[in-house]
Amino acid sequence: MATILGVGLNFSPIDPIKALFWSAVINGVAAVPVMVMMMHLSSHSAAMGDFKLPKGLKIVGWLATAIMGAAAVGLLATWGH
Repeated sequence: MATILGVGLNFSPIDPIKALFWSAVINGVAAVPVMVMMMHLSSHSAAMGDFKLPKGLKIVGWLATAIMGAAAVGLLATWGH
C-alpha cells in the first residue's frame, strides 16, 4: 500500500521538498506535547521505579522542552510575516 501511495505521489503535482518541509514543521510542533508528557512520566517514581530521572537530566529535559516550545510559539507568532 505504501509503494502504491508513493508511486501515486510521484505523478501528483505535490512538490516533494515542500512536503518534507511541512512534515518537519508538523513534527516540530507535535513534539512539544509529547516531550511534556515524557518528562512528566519519566519524573514519577510510580511509573519509572528505580529508573526515575535524576535531577540533572530532569533539568536538561525540561530545558529542551522549553526551547522546543519557544520555537513552536515563535513559528506560530511569525506565521505569514
